[in-house]
Amino acid sequence: MAKASDKAYSAIRAMILSGELVPGQQLSEEALAEQCDVSRTPVRDALRRLEADLLIRRSESQRSFVADWSIDDVEDSFELRAMLEGLAARRAADRMTREILDRLRACNARIGAAVRGKSPDITAFLEANLTFHEIILETSGSRRLTSLLGALIEQPVVWRTAQHYGPDAFHKSHSEHEDLLAAFARRDGEWAQAIMAGHIRRAFHAYADAHSGLASIDRKTARQA
Repeated sequence: MAKASDKAYSAIRAMILSGELVPGQQLSEEALAEQCDVSRTPVRDALRRLEADLLIRRSESQRSFVADWSIDDVEDSFELRAMLEGLAARRAADRMTREILDRLRACNARIGAAVRGKSPDITAFLEANLTFHEIILETSGSRRLTSLLGALIEQPVVWRTAQHYGPDAFHKSHSEHEDLLAAFARRDGEWAQAIMAGHIRRAFHAYADAHSGLASIDRKTARQA
């Protein structure tokens, strides 16, 4: 049962994060069971776990829907990220080694390659960006920070709004990572913390701008329906 539940959890979570299951969409246990090639019982368990992760909401009638975060929800999340990831960066700077720094540099090089050109590779950007932040969190050496940040770093809204990023937002993210690398190379925790907090806050405003564009698109679609 545990393996079937884990399989369903991973599959449904991936569909939410990728945008295959869109915000506000009602979830059918029967359809999900068929898609995940498991019975409905593991799907129910997976949905409970995803609800705890804030990726799914349950209505009063016990129907499950993909969570649709408001801009206020997103801002709350980014404020927490700025505080917690800033602390993680400070701790990571104190524990930085040449090997870890090389891993971060290689990761940011992939981010740079992904955002160059007329059509950025958004999937590659998101994957490398997530890895970059995960390495910093891992280096911080704090299980509590890892636990608290786990649900904040990966959000469906990040994937959705990244589709509407302009070139400047992609390049700014890459550039700020370079600033972090400079702080890490000097093992300057205070500098790293300040850069990370600003990096997350700037990212929120980029997401907020994209969210406004998405809201306009959604309103236009609703009027045409």
